Amino acid sequence: MNNVFIGVMTIAATFILYQFSKKMYKKKPSPFTMPIFLSTASIVLFLFLTEIPYETYMIGGQWIDIFLGPIVVSLAVPLYREVHLIKKYAGAISIGIFAGSLTGVFTGIAGAKLFGFEDWLIQSVAAKSVTAPIAISITDTAGGNVSLAAVFVMIAGVSGAMFGPVILKICRIGHPIARGLSIGTASHAIGTAKALESSETEGAISVLSMTISAVVVSFLVPFFLHFM
Repeated sequence: MNNVFIGVMTIAATFILYQFSKKMYKKKPSPFTMPIFLSTASIVLFLFLTEIPYETYMIGGQWIDIFLGPIVVSLAVPLYREVHLIKKYAGAISIGIFAGSLTGVFTGIAGAKLFGFEDWLIQSVAAKSVTAPIAISITDTAGGNVSLAAVFVMIAGVSGAMFGPVILKICRIGHPIARGLSIGTASHAIGTAKALESSETEGAISVLSMTISAVVVSFLVPFFLHFM
């Protein structure tokens, strides 16, 4: 009974903090008031102040986690609606996804080596730009730390959603295909959720980029780790 009560409380706290974050974003829109960032930071602060262990939080949090699978599958709907556009720009999209995947892997490994990180840490950051399940699998095969890889994936996703649109605006990149390609390859599902807020076309291309880049990165990471 105690576990059930804790589960209900953690779910309730998560929804309340997320709704609060959405209201804050509407009042003062900025990268730092985005719901994905503000709600995550609020939950971490809440658990820290209440001294509730993460394992206890997940008694209820797991029920939210269960819906992630169906949500990811539902992203195929905007992808299907924009299939004519994908066929039209298939060549440019393919080149963009490969270039984005290549840049993500290279910058992660090169940056880690530049700062003198140990091999296991370099192996942990290499797949930072792809969705968590695949990044964890790649990292495990490469010999890195899967828990740390999940952290890098989260950082890449949240930072991409926060600052990606701002950087694209500064660079005057307004075409939905170009925006979707960059966000999808750099910040996977979290960035894709932000892209869907802009337009269905941008979101659909981001979904496609996120999916294909995961396959491309799974080939690129072993190659780069071997030679670098």
